[in-house]
Amino acid sequence: MQFAKRIEPLQFNVFAAMDRAKAQARAAGQNVIDLSLGSSDLPAAAHITEAIARSLSDSKTHGYLLFNGTRDFREAAACWYEKKFGISVNPETEVLPLIGSQEGTAHLPLAVLNPGDFALLLDPGYPSHAGGVHLAGGQIYPMPLLSENAFLPIFEDIPTAVLAESKMMVLSYPHNPTTAIAPLAFFEKAVAFCREHRLVLVHDFPYVDLVFDDRNFGSKIEAQALDMHYQAEPGNEEEYRKLMAPSIFMADRDKSVAIEFFTLSKSYSMGGFRVGYAIGNSELIAALRQVKAAVDFNQYRGILNGAISALTGPQDTVRTSVETFRKRRDAFVKALQGIGWLVPVPEATMYVWAPLPEPWAEDSVKFCTQLAQSTGVAASPGAGFGKSGEGYVRFALVESPAILEAAVRKIAEFQKIAM
Repeated sequence: MQFAKRIEPLQFNVFAAMDRAKAQARAAGQNVIDLSLGSSDLPAAAHITEAIARSLSDSKTHGYLLFNGTRDFREAAACWYEKKFGISVNPETEVLPLIGSQEGTAHLPLAVLNPGDFALLLDPGYPSHAGGVHLAGGQIYPMPLLSENAFLPIFEDIPTAVLAESKMMVLSYPHNPTTAIAPLAFFEKAVAFCREHRLVLVHDFPYVDLVFDDRNFGSKIEAQALDMHYQAEPGNEEEYRKLMAPSIFMADRDKSVAIEFFTLSKSYSMGGFRVGYAIGNSELIAALRQVKAAVDFNQYRGILNGAISALTGPQDTVRTSVETFRKRRDAFVKALQGIGWLVPVPEATMYVWAPLPEPWAEDSVKFCTQLAQSTGVAASPGAGFGKSGEGYVRFALVESPAILEAAVRKIAEFQKIAM
């Protein structure tokens, strides 16, 4: 068969490649410790699953769900944003339910790009950001993220000729895979840049809550601020917002150029339920809605009922999840340092972004493949996230501290044999 040329750039996928390596390890009798996929192993809260369970017995939830039927969910999303960021959101024109944020980042290019237009993407970055551009027939200009620049792109380095043909920029902070956090001042600069060059500004925001309480401003202050938000207690909301990972709309308050994607996969451990939403400029929301209408309906109504319960119900499990990942991060980083692998301590997300030691410093795929085949420990090669990801490996903190420490012991054995 002959297939469309647009799928040719999609043939290599970092997760698919590691799936094959894991299968080979299992076939060889290895007990796989899978740290390659950022799928939370924590359960969704009981009040979320109970809302979904109650929906199952209601036959009115069993049919197709069109946009007008999602109003309760859109209102819950708008209220969540307003409470968290102090940003007014119109649930009718500025919110769109999504089957995970990946649906939004993959489909929006179809609404924004004409064939040949450039999209400015983070390098390294999440693979679906590039996939959507390829499917739309667009070109990609990678914005390198380097440790010396705090893993933030340098807008001044983008060639004028590329900017003249560019239609959109995609950002995502806290960042997967580098774990970097972008300050509000950076977003303000990004918004001004996109306004100047007439670019749509896309912000993928799945790790909004996975920011650890040991950042430079002091863990005690942040913990109090987080508790103030999660428990809905009266307090100084502005002080809280200074401490959190910023929304793009804290820089683009009138929603002039931006759209932001949120998923319930990370904060609420609902990855398998595939539920998220877009907030943003009403014209961008309308355009994405047109694409979505041509591709699918919405999720099962019961899943949205669970999502409403997540957004409006008790938030203590979010705080618990963050603390769980912090403890895992501490255990894993300490264990790596104990075998002489000095890695930066991530301030956010559920990952460790580790510079590779010799002899793998320029071959992350080889390192991850050999590690999985030899030990059963699976990780994601940095090269799978973009050219600037080469020389790194991403570990997902999706196991208990004891298992993470066991994985490091296996890594130490592998290094001794390989070197």
